[in-house]
Amino acid sequence: MADKTGSSPYDTSIVQRYRDMGDATFAPVNVTIARPADVNSSSGNVANAIATATLAAAAGKTTYITGFEVTGSGATAGAPALVTVAGVAGGTMTYVLPVVTGVTLANAPLIVAFPNPIPASALNTAIAVAVPALGVGNTNSAAVAHGFQI
Repeated sequence: MADKTGSSPYDTSIVQRYRDMGDATFAPVNVTIARPADVNSSSGNVANAIATATLAAAAGKTTYITGFEVTGSGATAGAPALVTVAGVAGGTMTYVLPVVTGVTLANAPLIVAFPNPIPASALNTAIAVAVPALGVGNTNSAAVAHGFQI
């Protein structure tokens, strides 16, 4: 018996496997494809401390990040903060978050939606979005990360 593949008539992103029955006919073979498991993480609210949202590792799976958000309030003396995304293929990514001067003012949210999911650097590797302490007087900082594992 030999295998051949063909596109499903219902969904062009699915490939259907067929088994050669040896009599000039082919029978479809049922193939179970695992659906990716959605993962989300939040740092919770922190005051002038590191806010980290971690998409946990899973044994035998690759974690992908699809996007993240960073929100927070200002500090007594505002200055740019470097937000990092670590554990991804290609190395750590860095984004600049401007922190406003004024503890009761809100920073502009940093919202990143990747056009393509970015995989972890290896199987069973977590991906972490980290926001550094935003400065003296800061009372609110949070990070949220979104992705999936397969």
